[in-house]
Amino acid sequence: MSSELSLNINIKEPRWDQGTFVGRAKHFFTVTDPRNVLLSSETLEDARITVENYRKGIVKPGLSEDQLWRAKYVYDSAFHPDTGEKMLLIGRMSAQVPMNMTITGCMLTFYRTTPAVVFWQWMNQSFNAVVNYTNRSGDAPITANQLAVAYVSATTGAVVTALGLKSLTKRLPPIVGRFVPFAAVAAANCINIPFMRQRELKFGIPVTDKDGNRFGESALAARQAIVQVVVSRIGMAVPAMAIPPVIMNALEKKAFMKRFPVLNAPVQVGLVGLCLVFATPLCCALFPQKSSMKVSSLEPELQEKIRKSSPDTTVVYFNKGL
Repeated sequence: MSSELSLNINIKEPRWDQGTFVGRAKHFFTVTDPRNVLLSSETLEDARITVENYRKGIVKPGLSEDQLWRAKYVYDSAFHPDTGEKMLLIGRMSAQVPMNMTITGCMLTFYRTTPAVVFWQWMNQSFNAVVNYTNRSGDAPITANQLAVAYVSATTGAVVTALGLKSLTKRLPPIVGRFVPFAAVAAANCINIPFMRQRELKFGIPVTDKDGNRFGESALAARQAIVQVVVSRIGMAVPAMAIPPVIMNALEKKAFMKRFPVLNAPVQVGLVGLCLVFATPLCCALFPQKSSMKVSSLEPELQEKIRKSSPDTTVVYFNKGL
């Protein structure tokens, strides 16, 4: 079908150079844009049709390059890159800022009592479990039993970690207690993400050449992907859970905060949200979404398979997940 718009635009890849941090940051500022959460089903479906048709060489009349890229990013914000299925709303990366600012803000506000610690850590890890499942790498299904075991293990580990750290800070200055939620979240991420993606560690994730031709599955690639995601997630939590406690510790000594203590929670949630708007995309950009590793670092049997089918291939690529 003829059209003024070129059919040579590679929308399988991000618009900006993913070999640079700046390019990845621009990409993830678009992917994590909270406004995408508000898009209607009709808008998402229209973006899906536009993208899928373009890949087939069919271009909607009057479609501009900017509109095509907008459709691609709307599509990417709601549909899984490996399975193509529409992702759960709260599990999408565009929901990270509004969901995390609320949960993290409350974690930092209500950290003094054991019931509050248990509830908000459970809430946070339940949300993280949804995000980790939604943004998993690969297209292999996970059973309900595997999902239940992973969820219980991850949330239990997070709550136990938080309570253990809380008990250790009873004799320390109050400001130290404010950092317990961050320490618990960092430790819990090291538990939650591997548990929720344990199937990948066992059976591997798809690895391809630079053109997307699939060679097989690699558990070693899955291990690298999960480590990168853990580092990114902990990085996201640093500004949001380290900066607000310092500011709030100073603000709570002011007369107006003592007079209006009800402002504590909304002010803290607002500070967390401000940090997350920047921390979320910048930490997602620490590693390329399409990660890579040398063929020589893969499992021996997969190395042999690649050498036979594509002897010139020295590097393979895989979706690391988010």
